[in-house]
Amino acid sequence: GANERTFVAIKPDGVQRHLVGEIIRRFERKGLQLVGLKLLQVSGPARAAELGGHLVARGPKPVWQGLDVVKTVRTMIGETDPAESRPGTIRGDFCVEVSKNVIHGSDSVESAQQEISLWFRPEELTCWEDTAEHWIYA
Repeated sequence: GANERTFVAIKPDGVQRHLVGEIIRRFERKGLQLVGLKLLQVSGPARAAELGGHLVARGPKPVWQGLDVVKTVRTMIGETDPAESRPGTIRGDFCVEVSKNVIHGSDSVESAQQEISLWFRPEELTCWEDTAEHWIYA
């Protein structure tokens, strides 16, 4: 439904290349609702591994909400291998190598719930009325 949520992590290469604003802008312009955002320094490799690996543990972590948002975000991100990503996707537009693919997105509703719960307490996610919603959803 429209209240589905997904987890995104902008990786260190995305941060260093100053793509954070562009990535957030693309999801906002699509009509997705930003309901959480964290930028934290994770202490130690063990804790980073617990939280999904060192690349996911560093960089901004937005949580997006919307209709079929997991599938929508994955489509907008593109294939894991940038060479297989279509132009217009984040990886198709900004990436060349698999090891520098700038972004992670949950691959299922279940993994989104798990990843969100690793980084956010329920009270840290906001529910707010988007006045543009009636222009986006039927």
